[in-house]
Amino acid sequence: MKGVMVQGTSSDVGKSLIATAICRVLANEGLSVSPFKSQNMSNNSYVTADGKEIGRAQGIQAEAAKTNATVWMNPILLKPRTDASSEVVLFGEATKTLSGRGYRETFYHKGLEAIQTSLAHLGERFEWIVMEGAGSPVEINLKDKELVNMKVAELADIPVILVADIDRGGVFASIIGTLELLSPEERVRVKGLIINKFRGDLSLFDDGLNWLEERCGIPVLGVLPFMDNHMIDGEDSLSIPPSLNRPDKPIQIVVIKPPYISNYTDVEPFYFEEDVSIRWVSRLADIGTPDAVILPGTKSTISDLRFLKQEGFDLWLKEFAARGGYIAGICGGYQMLGEQLLDPFGTDTGNEEAVELGIGLIPAVTTFLPKKTTIRSQGVMHINTRLTFDQPISGYEIHLGETVLDSEVEGERFITLDHGEEEGYFAHEGKIIGTYMHHIFHHDQWRNWWLNRLRKSKGFGQQEVVHISDLKDEKYDELAFHFLNHINWDALKSIMNHGEMDR
Repeated sequence: MKGVMVQGTSSDVGKSLIATAICRVLANEGLSVSPFKSQNMSNNSYVTADGKEIGRAQGIQAEAAKTNATVWMNPILLKPRTDASSEVVLFGEATKTLSGRGYRETFYHKGLEAIQTSLAHLGERFEWIVMEGAGSPVEINLKDKELVNMKVAELADIPVILVADIDRGGVFASIIGTLELLSPEERVRVKGLIINKFRGDLSLFDDGLNWLEERCGIPVLGVLPFMDNHMIDGEDSLSIPPSLNRPDKPIQIVVIKPPYISNYTDVEPFYFEEDVSIRWVSRLADIGTPDAVILPGTKSTISDLRFLKQEGFDLWLKEFAARGGYIAGICGGYQMLGEQLLDPFGTDTGNEEAVELGIGLIPAVTTFLPKKTTIRSQGVMHINTRLTFDQPISGYEIHLGETVLDSEVEGERFITLDHGEEEGYFAHEGKIIGTYMHHIFHHDQWRNWWLNRLRKSKGFGQQEVVHISDLKDEKYDELAFHFLNHINWDALKSIMNHGEMDR
């Protein structure tokens, strides 16, 4: 199989974005291409059509490649649950939670088998593969049992492109240092360099490019300018977009950011609403005076709930709700807003019989179960007729807990799923919302309806729907155009064909 592995000098240099761009360029040429990342560590995940869980970056890359995402594209997903342990998702299904040492000591050979199985499966179905590494390929303490960088490039027998982020500074040292720490066998596999996130006058960097090529003996394939508003979902917490703090805008939204936040892409559509300011907050001192608060998903609900209590968010949210503030909890955020959380099997905390009081804004009890729910879901939002919103909606669910509302609850169930089950909570004319469905705010009509409720409550005029969903595929093409405009594509494609570089 022809292809390339995109590796980086560190985390968050843009590997995922560049791999996505390459996938779309090849797909636009009519070629059969698959993304691949052997081992992903991220709480920002993606649910495949058959209800399996993979890293969100590979799901997005499959969309860019114009193919369906499968578990073969990301056979191993590690979802951090504490600072020292992660849930191991193998071929889309959660298996066990292991410490870093436990993972290295017990999983390495099983991981290699999973990677080889996946590569063989993809090789039967695709002509091209675009692989993504993780972090840095020269973490000396991890190299003997690594499952995601040079060892995987060797298994697939494909060349490597090394990406460095100039925006963070130290680009020359990061490239030279990485290459120097590679073994001779590994270094010969590196066939090109890409400088990412450049700002300013590129002509001022010419001497630097010449020095790099002379010093390394490896061609610089291109320098990519910093790209804003690309709308391509990030992979992990390092990719969370910065706050768009616009205090002059009519609608002020705060997203509470706990330590183990997951699927933060739920709130990204708000960045494209012109009258909205959105801020990420981890300390109560920074809360300000928002109009609405969103509690996103989390991989460790009870742990993050305890963090919110320690910071004083729980009492503040109760007072905010009493003043008529808007609060939306998604997945783990929904669970936190309930009255009680029960962990009889220890699947959330690791401690059997753990019990935690919730924030108490939704009359519900959540029980964490041994088996995780991962499913794409769709249904109809039934907001009562006085508020006039009745729309089909789709998204996905990834959660361990089952949330049961009080049978005498006042308020609407939020969504009627296609199989007839009622899901979520909607009360006080939409001021308190809880749901397990991720990406509800990617539904343009619903987001517009919710924002217009906020606008009306503040005396501002209603706005038309911003059709962000329609832009997604266009953004893949824009990314591909941006990439082609700044990269020597003929040279890169020659490398992917295992050809020699034209110098």
